[in-house]
Amino acid sequence: MPQGIYRTRAPSGQQAAPQAGQPTKERVADFSYQNETLAQLIVYAWSDQNFRNQLLTDPQQAKQALSDRGIYLKAPYVITEDQYYNGFDLPDPEGVVFVLPNPPRTSTPPQGQTLLETAKLLMACTPNGI
Repeated sequence: MPQGIYRTRAPSGQQAAPQAGQPTKERVADFSYQNETLAQLIVYAWSDQNFRNQLLTDPQQAKQALSDRGIYLKAPYVITEDQYYNGFDLPDPEGVVFVLPNPPRTSTPPQGQTLLETAKLLMACTPNGI
């Protein structure tokens, strides 16, 4: 399956499905959204493996982490870049998918600096906009 995020669409009487009565998959549009709070969430996920694992494996934890940052969604999902590149099937038609950028391929930043700007840059690159 090609890269991207997909959802299953039920067949309708007005649109011909590949096989009558069979659901079809449609690609969900990619977009990038920059937000200081989300960039900080990325940095935190890079620095705390337990937090990262919770975001990636538990949609309720992802929902809570986003709610704590003022983003209220019914069904948020956080996935890895690999999951995006391998094609991710969205399990909920009302879901919103965030791609957590891979940690940067650098050593720790110089003293007094953070990875916040790095996170912002990766958020701007499709599909890296958590």
